[in-house]
Amino acid sequence: MRPIVDIMKLCPVIPVLVIDRLEDAAPMARALVAGGLKVLEVTLRTPAGLAAITAMKEAAPEAVVGAGTVNSAALLADAAKAGAEFIVSPGLTAAIANAAKAHDLPFLPGVATAGDILHGLELGQGAFKFFPAETSGGAAAIKALEGPFPGLDICPTGGITLANAPTYLALDSVRCVGGSWITPKDAVKSGDWARVTALAAEAAQLKR
Repeated sequence: MRPIVDIMKLCPVIPVLVIDRLEDAAPMARALVAGGLKVLEVTLRTPAGLAAITAMKEAAPEAVVGAGTVNSAALLADAAKAGAEFIVSPGLTAAIANAAKAHDLPFLPGVATAGDILHGLELGQGAFKFFPAETSGGAAAIKALEGPFPGLDICPTGGITLANAPTYLALDSVRCVGGSWITPKDAVKSGDWARVTALAAEAAQLKR
C-alpha cells in the first residue's frame, strides 16, 4: 500500500470534486490532469460519486483517484469496489480506520482539535485532513498544533482558495491543500473544461 503522505506530496492541491452528473466525470478528470493536478478526490455526496470514481480512472489512468466524504465502513467498502485508490473522511472513527486497513487503502481522516489528533495517533494514523480548516482556526490553528504534535502530515480542506492556499502551504506540516475552487459550478455546468484546465494549472504552480 502506498503511504497516504506519498499521495499528498504529488500535487500542492487536491481538487475536492462534487459530481452531480456522471457524464462530467471523464472530461473533468482529463481537464484536471491536463492542468497538472493528478490526485483527485471524488466526494461521495451525490448519487453519481461512486460511478464517477470508476469513470475518472478509465478516462485518466495516470490520475490517482480517491473517495472523499467517506462516513462509514460500509461506504468505504463501496468506494473500494468502485476502484478508489485512497480514502478521505471528514472525521475519524476506529471502524473507518480499521476498514481502510482491511481494504489496504491509504487513509486521510479528518481532524479539527488536539483531541482528534490524539485519537488518530492512538489508531496509528500520522497524516490528517484538517477540516473544516477556515472555521476551525485556519493556518494559525495548524501552526499552534505543530508544537505539541511535531512530524504530522496535514492537508487543510474547507474554505481554501487560491488566495489563502499559500499561507497554509508555507506551514511545516502541510503537504498539500484540498479545494473546490478549481471546478467552479458554472464551468462544469457549461462544459468549459478549458477553464478548469487553466485553474488546475494555476493551482499546480503553488509553492510548498
